Amino acid sequence: MKFQSLPLVERKRDGEALAAQEIDDLVAAYVAGDVPDYQMAAFLMAVTIRGMSFDETAALTGAMLHSGRTVEISARRPLVDKHSTGGVGDKTSLVAVPLLAALGFCVPKLSGRGLGHTGGTLDKLESIPGLRTSLDAAEFATLVSRYGLAIAAQSEDIVPADRLLYALRDATGTVASLPLIASSIMSKKLAVSSRLILLDVKVGSGAFFPDEASAAEFARLAIRIGETFGRDTRALLTRMDAPLGQAVGNALEVREAVACLRGKGPQDLREVAVALAVEALHAVYGLARDEAGRRAAEALESGGAYEIFRRWIPSQGGDITYLEQPDRWPEAAAVGTFTAGTDGYVSRIGARAVGEAARLAGAGRLRKEDSVDAAAGVEILAPLGTPVRSGQDLLRVHAASPEQLAAALRRLDASVEISDEPPRAKDAVICAFDKHGRREER
Repeated sequence: MKFQSLPLVERKRDGEALAAQEIDDLVAAYVAGDVPDYQMAAFLMAVTIRGMSFDETAALTGAMLHSGRTVEISARRPLVDKHSTGGVGDKTSLVAVPLLAALGFCVPKLSGRGLGHTGGTLDKLESIPGLRTSLDAAEFATLVSRYGLAIAAQSEDIVPADRLLYALRDATGTVASLPLIASSIMSKKLAVSSRLILLDVKVGSGAFFPDEASAAEFARLAIRIGETFGRDTRALLTRMDAPLGQAVGNALEVREAVACLRGKGPQDLREVAVALAVEALHAVYGLARDEAGRRAAEALESGGAYEIFRRWIPSQGGDITYLEQPDRWPEAAAVGTFTAGTDGYVSRIGARAVGEAARLAGAGRLRKEDSVDAAAGVEILAPLGTPVRSGQDLLRVHAASPEQLAAALRRLDASVEISDEPPRAKDAVICAFDKHGRREER
């Protein structure tokens, strides 16, 4: 007899809790094609409105995890996975992953593409000519063992339920549900045999979590799910009211990440990458955080992390001459600047506005099937706190066409505020949550 999903939809609509086996059966039936999209969409909306208990959320995570295969990686070094909840200019993985590899870890990372105003690691990497992110499980595992890292797209047979459900959530207005967010992220993290899962939870106007309270709730939920499945999971809350770094857009962000790996680059990007490395060294090797911070900083300043990155890029087909010769990167078809209207200090740069401007310029997608222009994006010429004069260039937009340039510049109106006094400097890292979900100040 065909699986009957409607009774489960109705019970969740009425606020009832479902048993783990019921959730498992529902997810398995949907992946098999035995539950129509309209009924699963109704279930997702019921969850969004009614919520889920922790037991239900853990059951959903497990059902999604076991909907496909898992990836077991044999490595002599500890396996660490890193995930960001997404933001504007967030090229942290391009720095943190090779940094972790330089510090003695192996990092198997499944990443995604940009959608909306946030960027995606895969799009950034694919701006390097030739680089492949579609790897089968065997190649993925081999690269991790050989180079200490691999960054790839989620394959067809790893957590297929998440791929199907995420597309449905995006189309039905059910993305903003904490149980659905946590089960989606953690099912993918648990699919790879990592010893430690590090979560970079973005907080602010340019992030999915607008305030510390909602971000902390997610962090604790994800950590508890990790604990349930026997994984050490830890989280950092990091700021996303302004873009991270000074580059937003695929090739622009790769170039900025390379600068950071060479011991340069913007301070906020460096701070987040080092903080993630510190958590890993402390959690796995028991290093004191001061010593861990010293080692991580040295790996960046010495170029050790960059050498890992440089050796790894060709293993996935990337042309490293673009890393060594920045003038080889293609130029955007149209370039324009956004200027200051008065004298003063840059006191705000709206992350969401900049992210949306970069998308309009061609760096992001309006729909999943859209292509991106690797050269498009926004450069921040005057970071927060910079003293500026009226008429001074604040942002430079690189666009795929003159029409897209005009649209991006219009979106930047009111994105930058200039004040008489410089803003108070804030650390990029707000706080951390340990493997028990306890908040720790940094």
